[in-house]
Amino acid sequence: MERIVVGRGPLTEAEVVAVARGGTGVELATDAVAAIAESRKTVEALAHDVEPHYGISTGFGALATKHIPTAQRAALQRSLIRSHAAGSGPEVEREVVRAMMLLRLSTLATGRTGVRPETAAALCSLLDAGITPVVHEYGSLGCSGDLAPLAHVALALMGEGPVRDASGDLRTAAELVQPIELAEKEGLALINGTDGMLGQLLLAAADLDRLLRTADITAAMSVEALLGTDRVFAADLAALRPQPGQAVAAANLRALLAGSPIVASHAGPDDTYVQDAYSMRCAPQVAGAARDTLAHARSVAGYELASAVDNPVVTVDGRVESNGNFHGAPVAYVLDFLAIPVADVASMSERRTDRMLDVARSRGLPPFLAHDAGVDSGHMIAQYTQAAVVSELKRLAVPASVDSIPSSAMQEDHVSMGWSAARKLRRSVDGLTRVLAIELLTAARALDLRAPLLPGAATGAVVAALRSTVDGPGSDRFLAPEIEAAVDFVRTGAAVASADAALAQPLG
Repeated sequence: MERIVVGRGPLTEAEVVAVARGGTGVELATDAVAAIAESRKTVEALAHDVEPHYGISTGFGALATKHIPTAQRAALQRSLIRSHAAGSGPEVEREVVRAMMLLRLSTLATGRTGVRPETAAALCSLLDAGITPVVHEYGSLGCSGDLAPLAHVALALMGEGPVRDASGDLRTAAELVQPIELAEKEGLALINGTDGMLGQLLLAAADLDRLLRTADITAAMSVEALLGTDRVFAADLAALRPQPGQAVAAANLRALLAGSPIVASHAGPDDTYVQDAYSMRCAPQVAGAARDTLAHARSVAGYELASAVDNPVVTVDGRVESNGNFHGAPVAYVLDFLAIPVADVASMSERRTDRMLDVARSRGLPPFLAHDAGVDSGHMIAQYTQAAVVSELKRLAVPASVDSIPSSAMQEDHVSMGWSAARKLRRSVDGLTRVLAIELLTAARALDLRAPLLPGAATGAVVAALRSTVDGPGSDRFLAPEIEAAVDFVRTGAAVASADAALAQPLG
């Protein structure tokens, strides 16, 4: 994508990822500028009304009953942003901040927030120039939206606070940004949204789409390495339980194992091994359920992408109404929900890895896949690393969205904790990447040790691609760099790409 045009309609997941990760440029559509200008007229009319209107001529939150004189309203907006830019802790990733900025711009473009066109244009220019405000890990309760993270972005529009330039260097906003003076309602419109948690949901969805295909690849490699059967993945067996994700995962495993000489070597009446372990036999059921969970999360994200989240909003017929659409519950729930299958897919992966290392269960592989067992420990401690990550993933699967903490003098007496759910899901996605990478690394070694038997075309292609950066079996060597190389192999999509290249059609 060369540039993304932000209009009145919803963005797509692919567009958000392109801007967040790929640095794709952005611009406002003409129809969006016209809609923004039209709704601004409503706000300006109410700004001169003697009656107080929330977000325009009043304070905020528990201070909403205080009427603010016209002469103090610019100061009100500045104070709102400065006071709400109260984040703390480590710096949030650039891609998260860019996704958040784009999604806030998309809401402004709907014409339902009442900002001026020049304010929306300033946010667009900041994003397009690759200038990324520094946002911190802690500060958002997910209601009213991601206030603190978005306030750090708005602070940069005012020419204040630290930012990263397009090269990633730390600068001050005053050095790079032409500051704007916020008018009535604009401070609130810039920070009253669920854009941080939604952006992280979309990024996680893109990652999980790749990781679930990777999980099918590593499962297939482990089935081969452990002399398992592919019969349990038959289409007619999957159809007896018509879960859509299970059908996709089973089809992937059939494709990956098709024509495998290793599988063929022990097929038929002479094979007395009755059943594979659940971690092999039930791989499509678990990875399939994870896909269905992801599909549900994406449907929620689709609704959110089509939303205009602000409070108050300018309605189509010109009213300015307070509402509760800023509450992050819809996004928070699915962020929490996704952490459960992430932990479970990882847990199943770790069990397959452990099976390949255990001489009592590996069906002829050397202990721990060691070159000289006793002198060498092979992949013994790689499985420890997997187990440590899986244990952490189980803790991260505990929901954040049930842990509401009241704020703002009990005006905001129930909050979503959606930002917290998003942050732990990011850690979960990273953990799953590492667990799958270690299974892939271990299964590749086990497949090499099965020589002269060969894996299938697709799984063999994955092993061959991995071998461009990681050597095959041999005596013990510094293992951490090999694990990180495998992590990179999974994270970049190289594992999926190498399998796809060997298949008639890409994995589903």
